[in-house]
Amino acid sequence: MTDEESSYTCYMGLGANLGNKEENLAHAMQQIEKQIGRILSQSAFYVTAPWGFQSSHSFLNAAIGVETSLPLTDVLQLTQSIERDMGRLHKSADGVYSDRVIDIDLLLAFHSDGTPLLMDTPALRLPHPLMHLRRFVMEPLVEIAPAVVHPLLGQPLSELLRQLPDY
Repeated sequence: MTDEESSYTCYMGLGANLGNKEENLAHAMQQIEKQIGRILSQSAFYVTAPWGFQSSHSFLNAAIGVETSLPLTDVLQLTQSIERDMGRLHKSADGVYSDRVIDIDLLLAFHSDGTPLLMDTPALRLPHPLMHLRRFVMEPLVEIAPAVVHPLLGQPLSELLRQLPDY
């Protein structure tokens, strides 16, 4: 079974720390639903401190589960296009982070039977390699998918969140 032959659920993390953050997250979700697929679940919005860089702007973060039949590479291209259309000029690279109008990260993907979709290319790694280390990703993700098991770590997301420091 390939991505093109069936629908699957793709979990995404969203964040914004510039402009009207609630509006930016809502607009990104509207565009995801319009261009990628139906949003099956959405977390609350979480106010968080910047991670990996200094900024006076707090983040608003959320997680969504999206049902799509598009190939993962298309989903990635579309999320990056949504970011650009909303004014994001560059993605974070090599551990250098900055303020942003919107950030959309693909976190996990599963076929309807629960089989994980794994990817390890220069453009996309699934599961997201740092997701389990980031409270701002895990809190909203656990809200919508607490029992989902991380395909590489073999633990439920709720347990991975419980193991994170409270910082």
